Amino acid sequence: MELTAVAAVAENGVIGRDGELPWPSIPADKRQYRNRIADAPVILGRRTFDSMREDLPGSAQIVLSRSRSAYEIESAHHAANVEEALETVRSLEADTASVIGGEAIYTLFQPVVDRMVLSRVPGTYEGDTHFPDWEPDDWTLLERTPYDEFTLEEWVRGSPEGMD
Repeated sequence: MELTAVAAVAENGVIGRDGELPWPSIPADKRQYRNRIADAPVILGRRTFDSMREDLPGSAQIVLSRSRSAYEIESAHHAANVEEALETVRSLEADTASVIGGEAIYTLFQPVVDRMVLSRVPGTYEGDTHFPDWEPDDWTLLERTPYDEFTLEEWVRGSPEGMD
């Protein structure tokens, strides 16, 4: 199973403020984000899940939360920790899953993700949530695609096959 962290990140590492994106809407980024995570399970925290209830992402939602919750949504599953979340993805027989936030979830999964797809939003923003620090030397940049309002970066842990 391949695990990918997917996030939009400002130059100062900010990813959110008061449960929302702190920058003006970027429709091209929303489209590529939704398309990227549409057909596989997503792993997210309870607050992120609650903020997306009107338009849930992914084929299934694995909600990481300390408190056991019953969800009225058939595609939503509870997990108490990283291993439970990964076990749920395996039980769904998924080849891939995306970690989509918030800050605590990205931090918990950073040691085990295989890829990161980061939308780099120019500028610095005030915010209360940040993408976790990571060691660039442990990752290889596979692709950088510029768009009008952001740059999409795809990173893979270590050296990708064929690039040694």
